[in-house]
Amino acid sequence: QVQLVESGGGLVQAGGSLRLSCATSGRTVRSYAMAWFRQAPGKEREFVAAITWSGYSTKYADSVKGRFTISRDSVKNTVYLQMNSLEPEDTAVYYCNAGGASWTNGEFKASPRGYWGQGTQVTVSS
Repeated sequence: QVQLVESGGGLVQAGGSLRLSCATSGRTVRSYAMAWFRQAPGKEREFVAAITWSGYSTKYADSVKGRFTISRDSVKNTVYLQMNSLEPEDTAVYYCNAGGASWTNGEFKASPRGYWGQGTQVTVSS
């Protein structure tokens, strides 16, 4: 019902930038807020950023606030994650997600569930 395909990962030096893309498809994908999660070796998958398809609502993890920007192109059905001022601690596999983030009565919640892409590796060297 929902297909997600990430691209844009790679190797970058600390302080550099990358932009991840998530191409979405499926009849029900617009039913979900879109999010990015990441998972570093030996760690649990963690929330990074989320956005509604309207674009009116966004949310960021404290660790990336001010450095990362999530956006969407409703015509292209694509979600982006612009990552600036990258740090070695940002090294992880980044996953696009549908269904793991939501706003209900103004309250935001995120958990590692729903639909996932295959992931894209981001490596930041010091």
